Amino acid sequence: MKILDRYILNQYIKTFLSVFIVLMFILILQAIWLYIKELAGKDLDVATIIKFLYYSTPVAVPIALPLSVLLAAILVFGSMAENYEFAAMKSNGISLQRAMRSLTIVILGIGITSFLFANSVIPWGHLKQRNLRGNIAKIKPAMAISEGSFNQLGSYNIKVADKSGENGEFLTDVIIHKKNARKNGNYTVIKSKRGELKSSLKSNVIQLVLEEGNYYEDLNLVQPRKNSSSPFVKSSFDSYTLNIDVSQLNKVDINDESVTDNHRMLKINELYNRIDTFSLALTNNYKIYRTNQHNTWSPTTLDRRIELDTIKENPIDLLASLNTADQRRAVDVAISKMRSQIAAIKNRESQIKREETRLAKHEIEIHKKYVLGVACIILFFIGAPLGAIIRKGGMGLPLVIATLFFLTYHFIGIFAEKAATEGAFPAWLGAWMSTFIIFPMGMYLTYRATTDQGIFNNDFSLVKLFSKFKKHPKTPSPIA
Repeated sequence: MKILDRYILNQYIKTFLSVFIVLMFILILQAIWLYIKELAGKDLDVATIIKFLYYSTPVAVPIALPLSVLLAAILVFGSMAENYEFAAMKSNGISLQRAMRSLTIVILGIGITSFLFANSVIPWGHLKQRNLRGNIAKIKPAMAISEGSFNQLGSYNIKVADKSGENGEFLTDVIIHKKNARKNGNYTVIKSKRGELKSSLKSNVIQLVLEEGNYYEDLNLVQPRKNSSSPFVKSSFDSYTLNIDVSQLNKVDINDESVTDNHRMLKINELYNRIDTFSLALTNNYKIYRTNQHNTWSPTTLDRRIELDTIKENPIDLLASLNTADQRRAVDVAISKMRSQIAAIKNRESQIKREETRLAKHEIEIHKKYVLGVACIILFFIGAPLGAIIRKGGMGLPLVIATLFFLTYHFIGIFAEKAATEGAFPAWLGAWMSTFIIFPMGMYLTYRATTDQGIFNNDFSLVKLFSKFKKHPKTPSPIA
């Protein structure tokens, strides 16, 4: 290996590792901020928090790795161009392609490694993080009595309209549904204007004191006549105390991994197996629904009591021959059948749509494992020539340009995947669209850089544009 190759590799690898570590740190902090609501107030030990951060690290790689490749290329080649190192190389007959040759081999290695990483480590990270988040959410459920929705606490479902107080202990408009294990249902409802949590939210027994409320209980009598006349018993109270035991709910296995069916948790061979299963199930659903509709609306099944040959009249004449009550009854029956059929069609349509969306997500996930490696290679061939063109090092302009390029690439990918899952175009196109769009850009920038041209022409560059505004600030107009 020549001295030049060692020099360029040394500069790039140091810059790449520094940028990658910083970006991973930022993205892990973002994960904590994103899931802070699930983590806060759970009395988690340090080991569990470190475990959550450890599992979140592979999940952040698909964003940090391509951006690090792009930003490191812009910084290294921009600094070399700014310090006239490229001019010295060209004077000795060394072209930009020759300077990029050693790095190209490294980037190809990064691309292949990222594919293997995306097929093994990233699914493992999603599996571990998702299950750990779910297990953490089950810890101390008494601390998660949210406003405006029912919260399951043991055999009680509690809903509050508002919480107040320093620790949220004062509740307003409390509604409680109590399960009955013997009758297997909710037969008791408690409503109160106010409530107060007396005991600590961290204890295994929650003491809830209700004020000014009513207690309703369904009787469920054996005799239907009495059941219709006396459906429930109502009693009023000024103060009512509930002791809710949540000790069993707090016994959560933090290492449980019961969720394994998410598409992000699967490897390529597992995704192919799922796709085959879902495709076969979707095809069978189409056939079953088509057969059922044909059997339901076949003329022989509309009314088996009447032979088809006996209906000679026009349907309108047949309806006119009926009296008013029979006409009304016939129209009501027809409307009822059509409404039920429309509802059945909508339900079937939504079900098939969910199955198609699930299938598209699995197909997209397969392509995304390949896209990560290809994107790293293409973004390098965008960043290296772009750095040579702008001729600017440091973390100022190169950082802005790299961020704009990557955000454009990333948002195109998000919108394309969303549209593909909704059936706008094939799943493979949704996964590869952002890569297809930036690929011509990489070829164009490489050509412009190797021919010593700017982004647009020789008289225009981003550095000249920024320097123009710095040298010619706008002077205030004189006051008349």
